[in-house]
Amino acid sequence: MSVLDPAQMRRLDARNYYSATRKYDLSFPRLTDDVDCDVVVIGGGFSGINTALELAEAGITNTVVLEARHLGYGGTGRNGGQVMAGIGHDLGKVKKHVGPEGLETLFRISNMGAGVIRERVAKYGIDADLSHGYGYLAYNRRQLDTLRGWFDEFRAAEPDVEIELLEGRQVQTIVGTDVYAGAIKHMGNGHVHSLNLLLGEAKALVGHGARIFENSPAIAVEYGPRITVRTNGGTVTAGKLLWACDGFLNRLEPAIASRTVNTFAFQMATEPLPDDLIRRISPIRGAYSDIRPVIDYFRVTRENRFLFGAATRLLDHVPSDLAAWNRNLMLKIFPYLKDVRIDMAWGGPMACSANLFPQIGTLPGRPDAFYVQGYSGFGVTPSHIVSKVLAEGMSEGSARYDLMAQIPHVSIVGTDQARAAITTAGKCWHQLSGYFNGRR
Repeated sequence: MSVLDPAQMRRLDARNYYSATRKYDLSFPRLTDDVDCDVVVIGGGFSGINTALELAEAGITNTVVLEARHLGYGGTGRNGGQVMAGIGHDLGKVKKHVGPEGLETLFRISNMGAGVIRERVAKYGIDADLSHGYGYLAYNRRQLDTLRGWFDEFRAAEPDVEIELLEGRQVQTIVGTDVYAGAIKHMGNGHVHSLNLLLGEAKALVGHGARIFENSPAIAVEYGPRITVRTNGGTVTAGKLLWACDGFLNRLEPAIASRTVNTFAFQMATEPLPDDLIRRISPIRGAYSDIRPVIDYFRVTRENRFLFGAATRLLDHVPSDLAAWNRNLMLKIFPYLKDVRIDMAWGGPMACSANLFPQIGTLPGRPDAFYVQGYSGFGVTPSHIVSKVLAEGMSEGSARYDLMAQIPHVSIVGTDQARAAITTAGKCWHQLSGYFNGRR
């Protein structure tokens, strides 16, 4: 994670909606001994827990997960909870590396995420407020043309799901604002309480016999015939390792640290709102995002709160008042919420890759040391896809893993000294490119 001053960290680590409404009273011990296992995972977020769970379901249960703080401390517990289609920002950016057939495979697996989450919630009885209903939103005719292409792809991928293309005033049948020119209503996507989903998955994981240790940061890794991970309280020796830290890697593994750069996203949650106001905001009680290069995203919650999130458009910085910053963006879309109180505001880092596509693979010369990172702001649903593919690669191998792992991971020079300048330049380029791909 990039170095921030204490005041910035306090703003990002402020009380958030997910920790305030967690339903699972789960905690795990600190590692205080030397243990041996088949697989050790560093990172207790969606990627770490779900890859371990996928391995457990495949019969590999002697697994240890090390979390530096508490489960969900990272991006898993700081996001918008959007359950949406896709993996990465633009599959076209990796086409030259995978070819037409590979791109078709990526498109197919990019639509798996919502189904994986639904199946997991049902299989393990996870209480995570999983709700259906999503709106992909267009501000103008150019973006609406892009949505028309998406609509055809969505319908082809999920012909049995209720999916509609809406234009003009039709948009207000799913979201209570007149600022959008068009939308896709997708009832197969939706939203979820991310932290409760993670904790339910962690409960399922330990039910398979895996071990989880919290407050056990990895401080050193020794590679050899077997891999040893050292913490302040003990060690874990394993046959295979997975780095699953994303924006919280803290340069602990130099071989992959330069392949992403951190930027930040910020969220807020309102006070609980009356039913009639919630119905006005969201007639489908759903989740939403526009399709601009840097999106606004929002949803309603089970408790009738309105959750709104975004990132800075151009200049990369941490606003001094996260609640006021998010509130101003919200009022541009929903001016009738001007008297609504903001109860919580928080934020966190997002590890971005150069091509804005998640990275999986093994360390150079280390076929037993795997990694996953670089979700670039889209992690809730894609992490469940990637974890399934990654577990295949860590166990028996698969064509899907080989396909994703072959995509080059470009190093980003200067991420320590010039992080803010790099991310600002990247956002400017991302915004400019939006004019050429129908996202602006």
